Amino acid sequence: MVAGRGDGKLLSVSPSSLTLAALVGASGCGGGIPLLHPAQTLPLGDVRAATGFSGNIVTAGFANALQSAINEEPSGSGGAPSAPRTDSTYARGALVAASAGPGLAPFVAARVGIGSKVEAGIGYTGRAVRLDLRRSFDLPGRWALSVGAAGSAALYGHQDGTELADVDVGQMHGVGADVPVLLGYQSDADLYLLWFGARGGWEHVDISEVTSEPGATELGPAPIALSATRWWAGGLVGAAVGFRHVHVAMELDVDYASISGSYNQTHAQVAGVMLTPGTALWWKF
Repeated sequence: MVAGRGDGKLLSVSPSSLTLAALVGASGCGGGIPLLHPAQTLPLGDVRAATGFSGNIVTAGFANALQSAINEEPSGSGGAPSAPRTDSTYARGALVAASAGPGLAPFVAARVGIGSKVEAGIGYTGRAVRLDLRRSFDLPGRWALSVGAAGSAALYGHQDGTELADVDVGQMHGVGADVPVLLGYQSDADLYLLWFGARGGWEHVDISEVTSEPGATELGPAPIALSATRWWAGGLVGAAVGFRHVHVAMELDVDYASISGSYNQTHAQVAGVMLTPGTALWWKF
């Protein structure tokens, strides 16, 4: 398994140290956006704010692709920089670094009930912002089912660097969408909430220069072009515990994903598993 460190380096971890790697071993602005909300929607006018952090850990095929690209790190003779790589091994690692985005990120969100069991939300993870709308359905025994849809945007200039040369994730931008379906239980007096479900989505990102000034000339060399499309699906489980208006929530998403695209005009495809743990403190008012 591979996770990022605070200095942008990558760290190999064993399964027994997975949680530690997720919490303290990751670099800023990872690619995952957890839900961190229950299946029950808020009543009309109620607001829930949340703040915490989320991690993104790549495993299996993604971790292997990233490590193989790191092992191929280009180096020129006599300290001179070498030409950027164009082989498929390096391209697969570049796609993982940009699209999967292993690392740790802040999590800030707010949700509001808009009536008729419908709720709207916005979340921010440093790398991306996500807007969603969902509706819940009451089930017997304090259970609920919710179905939602969301759109997201990978923000230009909001991702930290990687250990791969010539992969400028700081100039990455893109759009995505996902559909979550949750089943959850809420105890009397809201002492605890449990939820689990399925979630699938799509995201497309590009690395290129972005300027708001027509004809503007950027200083320095342009970033090497990268274009990646990721399809993913998986499951999640979460829980929150607290009293009245304050709760602590935790969630773990496990997704299988396939990434295809091109780096430096080299087409590549890679598949793997992503783990997205997250935690947040809720305030309801």
